[in-house]
Amino acid sequence: MSKSGLDKVNQIICGDCLEVLKTLPDNSVDLVVTSPPYNLGNDHHTGNIKHKTYDDNLPEAEYQKQQVEVLTEIFRILKDTGSVMYNHKNRIKEGKQITPYEWLLKTPFTIKQELVWFNGSQNFDKIRFYPMTERVYWLAKSPKTKLDNTINHHDLFKWTAVGTSGEHKRAFPESMVADFLAVFPDAKVVLDPYMGSGTTAKVAKEMGRQYIGIELNPKFIAMAEQKLRQEVLL
Repeated sequence: MSKSGLDKVNQIICGDCLEVLKTLPDNSVDLVVTSPPYNLGNDHHTGNIKHKTYDDNLPEAEYQKQQVEVLTEIFRILKDTGSVMYNHKNRIKEGKQITPYEWLLKTPFTIKQELVWFNGSQNFDKIRFYPMTERVYWLAKSPKTKLDNTINHHDLFKWTAVGTSGEHKRAFPESMVADFLAVFPDAKVVLDPYMGSGTTAKVAKEMGRQYIGIELNPKFIAMAEQKLRQEVLL
């Protein structure tokens, strides 16, 4: 077992994130960097490209309840000085905008800051101004929590959006994770409960941090583990 009290560091665990989170000890994780499925529906598009890569079509009330439960469990396992960088977006459903604040304000977290990520998404539907931004919410247990802005950055980021070959169509940029790890230099154990293709684990490993990943899809875990093996060979 590691000094952090975790026996799951430097592993990607296959399972439902809420159930796996319940097995992690209190106050054991320093930083969470994650992006959950957005509940866009099973048929959604980027530009002219339609995607149907995973089940992402819960009733909205159920989805929001799920996110509150996951974030509340993350609150429990996070250290008192810890932070969560939670990537999400404003979505349009049935002509109405749904903001993540609808469920974030129902969690025990303090919302420290909202970052805007201009990613230039290819959504050119002329019935509205083109939505080309996502959000990253900095959440903390305490309003006194601070970061160290060694990257000297403002609250608008232009990380380059990336995709992956094969099954996983969406992955956030490695530069996003690297920036967050840089401003939390004392964060030793980094968790991503929606690991996907392994970006958080890869960058954490490169920057000398310990990681824990949780992912439901074995195909995505295989992709993540391949990334980690490649880092060993480089």
